[in-house]
Amino acid sequence: MADPVLSLKGASLSLDGNAGRVDILHDITLDVAPGETLGLIGPSGSGKSSLLMLMGGLESATTGTITVLAQDLTKMSEDQLALFRRNNMGVVFQSFHLIPTMTALENIATPLELAGHRDAFDRAEAELEAIGLADRADHYPSQMSGGEQQRVALARASAPRPKLLLADEPTGNLDATNGNAIMDLLFGLRDRHGATLIIVTHSHELAARCDRIVRLRDGRIDTQKAAA
Repeated sequence: MADPVLSLKGASLSLDGNAGRVDILHDITLDVAPGETLGLIGPSGSGKSSLLMLMGGLESATTGTITVLAQDLTKMSEDQLALFRRNNMGVVFQSFHLIPTMTALENIATPLELAGHRDAFDRAEAELEAIGLADRADHYPSQMSGGEQQRVALARASAPRPKLLLADEPTGNLDATNGNAIMDLLFGLRDRHGATLIIVTHSHELAARCDRIVRLRDGRIDTQKAAA
């Protein structure tokens, strides 16, 4: 059996707030296989997004270890984590996080340029074509619909060909039609680039398309099973 692309061993997360220390995740142990699609579900406040942040090195585990592509994230500095994410991960947020002063093409090309790709704009144009937005290349985020912005955010995350793609409620701000289009794009990107895909979602339809579903409750893994 292939080594997991991502492995959490006894990972916990506690943060200091105004009311004192808050325990968010408790003793999470989970392996994700290369090429697997994993859906993280559970009620609001169950820790889904926090777990995704741990997986991406965007939050630091209080205890335990998090290993991605055989590298221990818990031993990395902030600069090392940023470089590791740039080279190996794509992250898609519910609120898009596009740069408002850049066009769709520039938003996709920028991380490619930062990674040193000389053909950044050619690759960005190819990604826009793949998501059906070639005619929006020169449009700014304010000139695009929510569905179009999320498609650009997906293209930006996938253009560097990441080994691991993390998506936090990627259909949460969209209507049913645009949500279904984003679902198709997510799995299309997985198929095109062979990335391992981890999705936080409240959508039962999106979760059902995953290989495995992990349900969180009160910061702990409640159940996990193969999707029907």
